[in-house]
Amino acid sequence: MSQSVHYIENRADWLARHREDPLDPGLPIVDPHHHLWDRPGWPYMLPDLLADTTTGHNIVATVFVQCRAFHRADGPIEMRPVGETQFVAGVAAMAESGIYGATRVCEGIVGHADMLLGKAVEPVLEAHVRAGNGRFRGIRHITAWDPDPVVMNPAYTPPRHALQDPTFQDALRVLGTMGLTFDAWLYHPQIDDLAAAAAAVPGTRFVLDHVGGPLGIQGYAGRRDEVFNDWRAAVRRLAERPNVFIKLGGLGMRINGFRFEDAAEPPTSEALATAWRPYVETCIEAFGASRCMFESNFPVDKGSYSYGVFWNACKRLAGGASASERLDLFAGTAQRFYRLSPTA
Repeated sequence: MSQSVHYIENRADWLARHREDPLDPGLPIVDPHHHLWDRPGWPYMLPDLLADTTTGHNIVATVFVQCRAFHRADGPIEMRPVGETQFVAGVAAMAESGIYGATRVCEGIVGHADMLLGKAVEPVLEAHVRAGNGRFRGIRHITAWDPDPVVMNPAYTPPRHALQDPTFQDALRVLGTMGLTFDAWLYHPQIDDLAAAAAAVPGTRFVLDHVGGPLGIQGYAGRRDEVFNDWRAAVRRLAERPNVFIKLGGLGMRINGFRFEDAAEPPTSEALATAWRPYVETCIEAFGASRCMFESNFPVDKGSYSYGVFWNACKRLAGGASASERLDLFAGTAQRFYRLSPTA
């Protein structure tokens, strides 16, 4: 398996050292952020996802988010990512048969298109819509940038302020016109770029992935309080944009600097909740539960904790929420944002 600063090896034997019974097992959960891929030495396909989603929590539906899986091998370069949507729609159709259980796997699909095509992105989006067979919901074009090449993901080399580019914003307007959404993945110093884009393109709905990418490695290591204060201020400014939502998760990556993966034992849900509480509570206070959704980011975060433990941590973090807020955080917000079926 490729070992960059962004990916932590998934160790089944290490994860098995700590198991927990699910808290509130009947609570409906929509997992609005996971991947599927067949990378050398690191497959995560439908059987792998099902092994995680059938660990006792009530996962009613999921949303697939782009990860460079199964792009077409030929044809126009801008159209090649449509192969990923085609692949995921097939997985969703398999799950829809009921053979694999009741979870509506990949009920929503977030694909990739080069937003620097500007208005010319429309034919690509139309191709995604056709390939998605009723499941395609939006685009993620990763814009995460840092001056340190170690912090940069080598698979993505965006310009520093891509979201401020007028051509990129033209493509964002096309998304809104077509009723599609934009998933934003960036690092915490770039959150204000997203706020500016959301203000410039008010007719498009955005969701910020992974609580906005607070960094904790390289030049950010040892500066957690400073980073947190900068991140919190930016999140509060972003929350002023009513067309922006936020995903609560994605903090199991090495770039966040929590180093769960370095411990002899995998973390408990209590330990995760303690580490994440300042971030999650800040987001909920700023955006409100109606614009927040818990997300697993599996299998990327699986290097740091197991799926069941993750959802237990989320349930602990939502312990002070009202019943309606709890339903939003775990299912309702994701269902509304991605236009999914309501919970029965």
